[in-house]
Amino acid sequence: MDDNFKIADAPAAAEIPVFVLSFRQRDEVAAAAAGGGWRVVAARRPDGLEQRFLASGASVAVIDARGAMSEGLDATKALGAAVEAHGGAILILVSQSDTVHMRHFYDAGATHFLGSPMSSAAMAHAIRFAHRHVDRLARSRGQTSGAAEPLGWRFDAEMRSLQLTPGLANLLGLSEAPGLLSVMRRLDPEDRTLVRTALSRLGRDHGSTAFAHDLPGVGRVVQHLQYDHEAGSLHALVEALGVAPDASVAVRDALTGARDATSARRWIDRQLGEGQTIGVILIGLNRFETVNTAYGREAGDALLRGVSRRVAEVARAQLGQAAVVARIGGSEFLVASPGATGVQLAEAEARLEEAISRPFVAGGEIAHLGAKMASSASVAGDSAASLLRRASEALLGDAVPVEPNAPPLEELANDLHRALERSEIGVRFQPQVAIASGQIIGVEALARWQHPQLGEIGAETLFLAAQRAGLEAQLSDHVQRRALTAAAQWPSKLARLRLSINVTASDVGRAGFADSLLGRVDASGFPRARLTVEITESGIMADLTEAARLLSQLRAAGCRVAIDDFGTGYSSLAYLKALPLDYLKIDKRLSHDITGAHRDRVVVRGVIDMARSLGLAVVAEGVETDAQLDLLAKEGCQYFQGYLCAEPLDVPALANLVQG
Repeated sequence: MDDNFKIADAPAAAEIPVFVLSFRQRDEVAAAAAGGGWRVVAARRPDGLEQRFLASGASVAVIDARGAMSEGLDATKALGAAVEAHGGAILILVSQSDTVHMRHFYDAGATHFLGSPMSSAAMAHAIRFAHRHVDRLARSRGQTSGAAEPLGWRFDAEMRSLQLTPGLANLLGLSEAPGLLSVMRRLDPEDRTLVRTALSRLGRDHGSTAFAHDLPGVGRVVQHLQYDHEAGSLHALVEALGVAPDASVAVRDALTGARDATSARRWIDRQLGEGQTIGVILIGLNRFETVNTAYGREAGDALLRGVSRRVAEVARAQLGQAAVVARIGGSEFLVASPGATGVQLAEAEARLEEAISRPFVAGGEIAHLGAKMASSASVAGDSAASLLRRASEALLGDAVPVEPNAPPLEELANDLHRALERSEIGVRFQPQVAIASGQIIGVEALARWQHPQLGEIGAETLFLAAQRAGLEAQLSDHVQRRALTAAAQWPSKLARLRLSINVTASDVGRAGFADSLLGRVDASGFPRARLTVEITESGIMADLTEAARLLSQLRAAGCRVAIDDFGTGYSSLAYLKALPLDYLKIDKRLSHDITGAHRDRVVVRGVIDMARSLGLAVVAEGVETDAQLDLLAKEGCQYFQGYLCAEPLDVPALANLVQG
């Protein structure tokens, strides 16, 4: 769906919302619908589907069932009655081979369907026909079409004028043409930052985006933004997620027995507003997704329930019955307690770590988990957002290990400007070996800082210091440039090796980064076809949409792409299907685990089998023993890197190793 298409004879379409539900390709389908001129409210999950459809003000729902037939049929059944009651239409997108099942969608309430392969133009016309169906129904009933009056606004950059829809103006108690500052003052400082970040994502190549926040007088909302380059105006649909009563306030998360993130934040804000001090502990489970892969989703859900019970037991034993437990992400939990001191939080952390480290039963097997934790206590002026942000920063800061005996990060951060200016930071190359043949087929470039007083400092500590100094982008550019320049000048005996370089989470969010990186590659003279770009799980999940776009651009330009350190994050395996990947690199901790208990080997086997089923080559990192290599080979791993072959080497040592 890459046609640059817009309906020329439907000027009113720009004012008409369309609701899109796509389980696999939300952004692509939303872009195609937006290309037809409609205001798009897009969703990837079916949670609260009827409520979200009605709140969107749309009269046409597009359900993308390609590769998700059962989910698509369930969604159609969930929406059928509401769409029929409001005289709407449901357009189903299906693969051509699945059109034989359209009878079931018809019975569930679908009114139109479109089979793939399909162009953006075809989909836009299908939506247009569905709207004609809605209009005819409305005329026959003597009604106007539409499920509800949409909430939205429009900003004219040239005139500096803001216009609200009547519905939004009434909810906010403002005029329909308020001043921009009067609206911005209604937002918390954190939400103003969200607005600025969302606006910065809009460009000529990316005309739409969305963000969620709390809007006074409305509740939790998603703002769906679209920028019209020709008119120079910005349009937004405001999807009010809190139109219906929030059941999560009264009913705990059915999956885990814990509160959800929204209700936990409300509880914290309420306690802080009453003058209470609050202590919080954030818990991020390690290896949950790899266990989930090995034993299945049902076992994973049972595992989360078990974790929740243990966390709640420890929290209330250590912090009192008033302690609140919330599941705030796929495998992240929050403990919050009024009046908790730093000592109490530290003791609770130790007990929680011990409780989670005890074995769980998953899918009839014994499963082991670990957890990273961070705590924070409230200070004067805190909100739930600021308190949790401090705890989250502490958790992320601990997530990347610093080398033993490394100096304080603040000291390194102060020295980093000088290090970049004096070219103290270079690269070493660690070989990657084909297990079947024993041949070195590529290398990964790893940063090394030759500090004049402290000696050699590795990449993990180096990039943590760069984050602290606000120099992560400059450091990433420097390391990539040094690696490419060195590889372009390799001697002939290295001329067939592939080069892997790393991009960071901050690189993913940088405007125009793909073009900058490709320009750097071409300027170095190193061939794109021999370059692999690696990105970590955390880098992908920081902004999944931007990461997918970046990897697609790099892959289309002739590079290969890899997900690095797989098995350490808290993300879902489902995103792998949607990303343009060539390699999956197993984190060194999983490589080490394979020589442990049988259950550890089962987890590694599940990751390798999953990767191979998706057509991804598997590289095991951190391989140090023959026993590890032998078991990885038996499970189907194709490549490895680690000290079993060699440490990271300079170019002469690498050439000698390859030649020898």
